Amino acid sequence: MKVSIIVSVYKDVGALNLIVQALHSQTYKNFELVIAEDGNDPAMLQYIEGIEGLEVKHTTQEDKGIRKNRSTNNGIIASDGDYLIFIDGDCIPYSTFVDAHVKLSETKTVLSGRRVNLGPDYSEKIRSKKITSLQLEKNYLRWYRSILKDAVERHTESGFYFRPEGFFYKLIFRHFKNTVAIIGCNFSCFRSDILNINGFDENYGETSVGDDTDIDWRLQASGCNIKSAKNVANMFHLYHSRGFRDTIKNSVELKKMNERKDNNQWVAEKGLDTH
Repeated sequence: MKVSIIVSVYKDVGALNLIVQALHSQTYKNFELVIAEDGNDPAMLQYIEGIEGLEVKHTTQEDKGIRKNRSTNNGIIASDGDYLIFIDGDCIPYSTFVDAHVKLSETKTVLSGRRVNLGPDYSEKIRSKKITSLQLEKNYLRWYRSILKDAVERHTESGFYFRPEGFFYKLIFRHFKNTVAIIGCNFSCFRSDILNINGFDENYGETSVGDDTDIDWRLQASGCNIKSAKNVANMFHLYHSRGFRDTIKNSVELKKMNERKDNNQWVAEKGLDTH
């Protein structure tokens, strides 16, 4: 099955380079990388043009503030995989990441993973190449105490990996974490399911409403189930201070979403068909 990994990026070329390195180590090989840039940065273009060994597509748009939902829709349109995996440009996947999403994939099912929020020390070590994400993945249990100590936010337990075909996951683990809400940095679904809801709704502007809360209820309303991929499809999130988009609490946008939810309007009002 052909997979499209759609990565939402903005200016952070260093983090994208770390993602590309991690994708070279993937155990599942039949994928394309779609870099959905919210902007049109010359440094980003120069880096992308030099990527070797991967099938790469790159979409851009005018830099007019945070428009992640529109940018991600650009990536969906450019992609041609049967299965789509969505990640953020500051999240580095485990070597088993794509394989896990593929092995857990089911029709009319959305997989929702989680991330390890690395602290500033470990994030700096990875960015400066003192260690690689692959080394951190392979030594996670051994280094766990220091990872936990460094963490500003928790979720360090999300770094423990269980094979989706393994005894522990099949008989025990999946029953305790069967469903979980979508977060925009780590989820996947079949292409047909995201097309069915007209992609991401671009009406939510500089809030995170559109790429997790809204997409979650609309996919479910369209007939999809949400299934957890926690501790199976793992990734590291690089530390950074919270930005404007992360802290905003826009009651107007939430009210708009809830009104559409009450009316069961799960097809995006301003989505793929507006491009």
